[in-house]
Amino acid sequence: MKLFTQHGHLAIAKELYDFIENEALVGTGIDPQSYWQSFEEIALEFSPKNKALLAKRDALQAQIDTWHRENRFELGAYKAFLSEIGYLVPEVADFEVSTSNVDEEIATLAGPQLVVPVRNARYSLNAANARWGSLYDALYGTDMIAQNDGCEITQGYNPVRGAKVIAFAKDFLDQTFPLQQGSYQYASAWTIENGQLVIGLQDGTQTTLKDPSQCVGLNGTADAPSEIIFKNNGLHIIVQFDANHPIGKQDCAGVKDILVEAAVTTIQDLEDSVSAVDAEDKVEAYRNWLGLMRGTLQESLEKNGKTITRQLNADRHYQDLSGTTQVLKGRSLMLLRNVGHLMTNPAILLDGEEIFEGIMDALITPLLSLTDLRGENPLTNSRTGSMYIVKPKMHGPEEVAFSVALFSRVEQALNLAPTTLKIGIMDEERRTSVNLKNCIAEAKDRVIFINTGFMDRTGDEIHTLMHAGAFLPKAQIKNQTWFDAYENRNVMIGLQVGLQGKAQIGKGMWAKTDLLKAMYDSKIEHPQAGASCAWVPSPTGAVLHALHYHQINVAERQQQLQHEPILSLDDLLTPALAPDCNWSAEEKRREIENNCQGILGYVVRWVDLGVGCSKVPDIDDVGLMEDRATLRISSQHLANWLCHGVVTTQDVETALQRMAKIVDQQNADDPEYRAMSDDFEHSIAFQAASNLILKGQLQPSGYTEPLLHAARLEVKKQG
Repeated sequence: MKLFTQHGHLAIAKELYDFIENEALVGTGIDPQSYWQSFEEIALEFSPKNKALLAKRDALQAQIDTWHRENRFELGAYKAFLSEIGYLVPEVADFEVSTSNVDEEIATLAGPQLVVPVRNARYSLNAANARWGSLYDALYGTDMIAQNDGCEITQGYNPVRGAKVIAFAKDFLDQTFPLQQGSYQYASAWTIENGQLVIGLQDGTQTTLKDPSQCVGLNGTADAPSEIIFKNNGLHIIVQFDANHPIGKQDCAGVKDILVEAAVTTIQDLEDSVSAVDAEDKVEAYRNWLGLMRGTLQESLEKNGKTITRQLNADRHYQDLSGTTQVLKGRSLMLLRNVGHLMTNPAILLDGEEIFEGIMDALITPLLSLTDLRGENPLTNSRTGSMYIVKPKMHGPEEVAFSVALFSRVEQALNLAPTTLKIGIMDEERRTSVNLKNCIAEAKDRVIFINTGFMDRTGDEIHTLMHAGAFLPKAQIKNQTWFDAYENRNVMIGLQVGLQGKAQIGKGMWAKTDLLKAMYDSKIEHPQAGASCAWVPSPTGAVLHALHYHQINVAERQQQLQHEPILSLDDLLTPALAPDCNWSAEEKRREIENNCQGILGYVVRWVDLGVGCSKVPDIDDVGLMEDRATLRISSQHLANWLCHGVVTTQDVETALQRMAKIVDQQNADDPEYRAMSDDFEHSIAFQAASNLILKGQLQPSGYTEPLLHAARLEVKKQG
């Protein structure tokens, strides 16, 4: 039996109540009785509104389903119908956002963004500390340098591979911080003379930068610096020198490494990458965020027989060229992704019903951030006294307005200045995409982020249009008209309403963690499209993607885009339906098995082990960094094909059982793993994965959380 503490209409699970009373409230000056009283009042006020918004989602979807069953799709009639039922609302008049007190990492710096499950302290710390990373390490340890012609990764250091790494890195310096003459490849001496960088070349000549202002400072002495600091497009690069270092002694100028300012921002996640189904799980996540906001979070681990303690990095310091000490922030600026409006959690009962988890997050996470908001965190996150809450899975402007009103009430309860709680709007639901300008308008004085996310957005696209017809194979959906319009309109509308200089415009994840050369070759498209941030799967990925923001000046690119036409709403509303379903049996089998294997590989770890984000091998054994968005698109795609008779229930069940055996083999070396194929009927994880597909039409907006949470709670109940 779970123990609860009663407070008026609230029954709070003992784990959560003790955490709030004995940890979160300590040192805040907030009276516990007053806090719980405000909590109760706000929960009572906003819970009925939350229910009404979810009911409207269901009512709109029911009308859309009926329309598609009764009508052949025709864009003009369909668009008029969406307006008639209030799904598509009249666009608001032109406006500009007025968000203030925004840290530069969000307002003006363009760069990579990490997303990490905040339940995992080690991952959270690694991501927070990924503000800086070694370019040499990122190149040496990944497929950025091909393993051929003697360049293989060996047990010890491979100098042939090392030479390729150094050549790549110095070529990057040549392209980004060009010299008046010569190349960094032949630099033999680096000094500061008369307030500027002087490079001595191996042929005895000396040269300087074409743009001397790109060198902003140093550490050490002018004639023998230990570090030289460059700046380009707002981002810093640090060249480090140590002639006694194993790498530095091989360089004629003693260069031992090049540090890259990489993950400028990090989203610490309570949502898609987290498995958190009860008070125990939520407290673990909340405690980590509290530690991040107080600068106290630590995690110890064993590595090579030694105990290593991870903690937040300190700031970096250097001397500018006038001799004044400057500070470079040592940590990524952290945003926190709260839960959306749908899910409830048994951590708190409100009049006997589970509280809406999004309301609970809104009431608790700002409390955990007070130390930082008051400027009392020795390892500062926000230097402007703002908290950045990314709000996912909101459907249309009414739901954005609900979040804004909720944040305002929380600010009052915690004595925070108005608009302290900033909001990131994830453009991952169709009703938000088609009404994006109106959504931003509802949060115009606190919006700091909009982004696109292919998988969740496509999952909602499929679910919304479930009865319109069979969708194209999953890999082809991204190549259709609607997707180009989705990506384009997100950026263009963001620029039209004045997000530049005040908020991030983001792009989605690269999931193939081991294929970073392919990421490097393709992900430059994101800054070219005007995005000021894009998600990467690891700190190493952040280092490599950061190079793109030196190659592309995003601020200039955004200025150019403001003179270009925006793709039309009609394009966005054009579905990726198959003109016919004449796929061969083999093509359908491959599509089913690819979807089923991906679903099973993720679900089994989520349900049985409580792992919300992990590298999951796909059907070809390529590791993909996956979260719940993966399930949403895959399960909805198969549900759509079932709906239109492209495949049968028997086809899906056969594929699930066959793929479960493959997933079991892929996880055979994990001692904590429980095989699904030993007993399909009684494997909770297998049944959950099956239900995601077979009951996919019935899931609200095609979300996976209700089925996953129920399965995980059952596993925890069984011990």
